[in-house]
Order: sequence, then C-alpha cells, then structure tokens
Amino acid sequence: MECCLSEEAKEQKRINQEIERQLRRDKRDARRELKLLLLGTGESGKSTFIKQMRIIHGSGYSDEDKRGFIKLVYQNIFMAMQSMIRAMDLLKILYSDPANIEHAELIRSVDFETVTTFEPPYVQAIKDLWADAGIQECYDRRREYQLTDSAKYYLMEIDRVAATNYLPTEQDILRVRVPTTGIIEYPFDLEEIRFSYLSDLARIEQEDFLPTEQDILRARAPTTGILEYPFDLDSIIFRMVDVGGQRSERRKWIHCFENVTSIIFLVALSEYDQILFESENENRMEESKALFKTIITYPWFQHSSVILFLNKKDLLEEKIMYSHLVDYFPEYDDTENIRFVFAAVKDTILQSNLKEYNLV
Repeated sequence: MECCLSEEAKEQKRINQEIERQLRRDKRDARRELKLLLLGTGESGKSTFIKQMRIIHGSGYSDEDKRGFIKLVYQNIFMAMQSMIRAMDLLKILYSDPANIEHAELIRSVDFETVTTFEPPYVQAIKDLWADAGIQECYDRRREYQLTDSAKYYLMEIDRVAATNYLPTEQDILRVRVPTTGIIEYPFDLEEIRFSYLSDLARIEQEDFLPTEQDILRARAPTTGILEYPFDLDSIIFRMVDVGGQRSERRKWIHCFENVTSIIFLVALSEYDQILFESENENRMEESKALFKTIITYPWFQHSSVILFLNKKDLLEEKIMYSHLVDYFPEYDDTENIRFVFAAVKDTILQSNLKEYNLV
C-alpha cells in the first residue's frame, strides 16, 4: 500500500506523524512543567528573590553582566540621597553643616534616571551629606517618607562603588532596586548551572569603578517585558513569573494565571510601620494582608498551592528595637501571640502527618 502513495502523499503522511509526535512530546512536557507565580505588594522583595535564584540556581552574573549594573548602582545612590534631601524639607530638619545646603542643591539638580557616571564633585557632595547629623536624623525617620531599603548599604559602600575599577558584587546586585512593571517570566535551568550605597561613595567615585555583586544586588532599575531562563531540576521545569507589585500593575496580570501550580506570596516584615508608595494614608503591611486575602479567594487560584514567604527579617530585627509593633497593630500585645501561632503551626503539621498515615 505504501508503494502506491504519491510522493506528495508520503510527505503529507510524514508531516502528520511528526505533528502527532510533537503533540505527544508537548503533552509529556506539560506534565513535567510547574508554573510558579511570584506575588506581593510593591517593594516586597520579588525582584531580589529572582536575582537570588539566578545566582544560586541559574547562570549567575558574568563580569559583563555586572558592568551592566554599574549605572543602576549610581542611580540608586542619587535616588536615595534625593529622597532624604526632599524629606529634610518635609520634616523641617536642619543641616548641621550649612555648607551641605549647597551640596543638597547640587544633588537635587540631577535627574537620577539619566545618571551613567559618578563624577568626583557629586561623590564628595553625597559623602558630606551622608556625614551630616541632619541627614542622619532624617534617615532615622525614614518610615515617615519613601526611602529604599538599600540606601544605607550603598552610602556605607561609597568609596568602593566610586572606585575606577568598581565591579558590582552579588550583594550589590541583590540590593539594586528594580521596580517591575508588566509580566516577567523566568525559567531556570538548575542542571546547567551550579545599610547601603551612600557609605561606599569614595569607592564609587574612582575612575575605574566597577560594581561589585553586592552593588548589583542593591541597585534599582525598571524592568518590562517577558524574560526567560532555563530552570530544569530533576527533569522538572520550574517556570517562575514575576509581576508588578504596585496597584496600577495588578489589573494587568491577575486574570492571566488560572493554571499556575503554586503561588509564592512575599511579604516584607519590615514594612509594618511604612506607608504605601501610591497612598500616604495606608499602611504597607495592611496592604499586603488585603492583597493576600484577595489572591487566595480568587477563583483562578483555587487549585493552586500557596507559599507565604516572610521576607526582610533582618530589617525587621533592626527596626523593631525602636519602632514598636503595637503602635501600628494594637491587636499585638505580648508573646502570647507568638505562642498561639506556634501552637497552630504544630497543630497543622500534626494533623497533616496523621492524615498521611490514615490515623484520622
């Protein structure tokens, strides 16, 4: 029968067989692919989480990649100092050194989004400002205005960052603030791979400055579009999707992920005393709670597991010493709350194990 077929018919049959084989492969691959949706409010640490995944389980950052973060580190430094300069006026704090009024005007005049170099006059101005007692008081009151978490880190590393041979470290990269807009997708291949800028001003001002990995980690840069990286662990593909955290972004993505395997919801523990970027009358932690409640009640996610990731514990430990939780959440009174939580967790684990062994 085969010999009676025309060449055209044979070719058509071959194509049909190849299509069927591809469909079988696609069906098999779909079973071994897990889609993870990374959610949380703005600045909850989603982009940093992704960068950590790339460093630990991805291809990491080559020297060429790190050089791409240099200007972002510079921009993060200018953005942080400009935030504090504006807050000085808002909070009516005076500079301890009158000469820093002129330095503040110099830094204020810069459009930080266009910064690509770190010239000596700006480096020195930022160093002098950071050393000013007024700016330090302003930094201590940072919960009263918007300031990136990495501000102190970069300012403390200013000499290193300003150096002419500066190359960002992984920590620099992790701390770079990168606001995410749109949908960003990150597949990782695990088999193929194995306080802040302003303090480092002197290093950053050097002509041969190259950002360290720490500089890159702390830098902030806008990200748009869809990015993909292979992420294959034990023949299972993990596809991670990062989305914009600000309110204006959510409506663009929330309906797109009906069949996600799991949701990783990030909450910045240190934001219990901070206000929203979009609304100065709303608490960031309350916003996180509201979003989490909304997410887990959406019909699209009813068959998805949810992982609650409590982030920025180090900043919480530092802040809790002077900013009392009860001032913002009166329902928190004493250690009995913690005992209740641990008892509930222990109960849940016990129930799960009993069910697993058919004991309940």
